[in-house]
Amino acid sequence: MRIFFSTDVGLVRKSNQDSVGGGVFDDGTVWAVLCDGMGGSNGGEYASSKAVEVISSHIKEKYRSGLNDTELCLLLQASIAKANAAVYRQACCDERLTGMGTTVVAALVCGGVIYIAHAGDSRAYLINSGTIRQITKDHSMVQEMVDMGQITAEEAEHHPRKNIITRALGVYDTIEVDFNEVRLGEGDMILLCSDGLSNCVSAQMLAEAAQTTDPEQLPLAYIDMANAGGGSDNITALIICE
Repeated sequence: MRIFFSTDVGLVRKSNQDSVGGGVFDDGTVWAVLCDGMGGSNGGEYASSKAVEVISSHIKEKYRSGLNDTELCLLLQASIAKANAAVYRQACCDERLTGMGTTVVAALVCGGVIYIAHAGDSRAYLINSGTIRQITKDHSMVQEMVDMGQITAEEAEHHPRKNIITRALGVYDTIEVDFNEVRLGEGDMILLCSDGLSNCVSAQMLAEAAQTTDPEQLPLAYIDMANAGGGSDNITALIICE
């Protein structure tokens, strides 16, 4: 498996509050983490970068070949809990960072299965042969409105409260994350992204670009597409593929 990622400030923001990291272990297992910070330029940037640092470090320290499904999920959970504690502790100690937090989507790909943990509205997609499926479900006010039947999924795409999330890392002393487990098929590609991409580029456009672009160049191609669509937020894209 291979991993490629890139991040960009976009055309409107003055600082990049997205952070991303990933790599491949000697046994071929891929690890990845993407965070989108909130709470002002200082707070958001600190929260996302600290979360990626702690999650990456914990995964690299604790991963070992041969972990089973439950152990892989517990590894993701423990790494995110550790990052949550670090960000929350700093927010409590520094009034300039009060209220900061970050979305998180973290993944391990092992034995033909992707294990995903997430909180917030950064997403994971599965792409293959011009089709795309969103794996994660946003933790957002607008998604809750869709779930209750108050608005349609189409209306949600352009709702003025689309950016209000209902879960984030570092806001409280504990964090609840959702887990997804997907068995990969031949030719499947995984996309992790911040909402700076998903808000500016339709899912179908993401799928079509994946058919015509080399995976190594795809994160940068997605960033160009998001900027062409307005670049209203920081943009981060991460690709995992064979």
